[in-house]
Amino acid sequence: MGLLTGKVAVVTGASTGIGRAAAIALAAQQAAVVLADVDAARGEQTAADINETGGQAHFVRTDVANDDDVATMVAQAVERFGGVDLAFNNAGIEGTPAITHECTPDTWNSTLAVILTGIWSCMRHEIPRMLERGGGSIVNCSSVAGLVGLATLPAYSAAKHGVIGLTKTAALEYHAHGIRVNAVCPGAIDTEMLARIHERIAQNQAAPPPPPEGERVLGRPDEIADAVVWLCSSQSSFVTGQAIAIDGGFVAR
Repeated sequence: MGLLTGKVAVVTGASTGIGRAAAIALAAQQAAVVLADVDAARGEQTAADINETGGQAHFVRTDVANDDDVATMVAQAVERFGGVDLAFNNAGIEGTPAITHECTPDTWNSTLAVILTGIWSCMRHEIPRMLERGGGSIVNCSSVAGLVGLATLPAYSAAKHGVIGLTKTAALEYHAHGIRVNAVCPGAIDTEMLARIHERIAQNQAAPPPPPEGERVLGRPDEIADAVVWLCSSQSSFVTGQAIAIDGGFVAR
């Protein structure tokens, strides 16, 4: 028996990086997983990888900035697996790095649409299904950029701060109904998104100083996935409304 046997989970941004690692980890604990992403080719591959190792996974191409797409994704989870118990709302984009007054309206609007409005849209459709099941657990992906400011990422940081506020509000609203809502706040994790951010910043700035000798700079996607599994499981049954930094001590400095 896995920690999540009999549960149904949805994971957005599941094609690569943290989302892919979380989908695999949830399936390994015997949850049936619905994967959502705009990248259909890699999303289908992630689902196939899970199914080939004995798990249960189904991919639905989903743009979380489109509320109709989100509604369809959640409906397919109910149709295919019977309901929704767990959610990792993870989809995000970084936008184009720029200082605040040079951030374009397109970057601002698209970043908030995916990260903040997208998570609200997911919760809007997930929560009624969890209420039907008598409870559930939602994990929203914020960032260390939701806990501290990050220069040249004003839209990303604003959106990730908003995710934490939304998480805390929903945690208070639904605690009595058996739904826990928490956020994870990854630091620098070895993903394609981080590589893109570093490349774009490096084009406009001098290279950052090297880290102290012996310090591990990057976390792994599976280290975030392990926290997501824990927050989805009964092992964290008294944890709600929290924004948990998983960052190698970044925000402690």
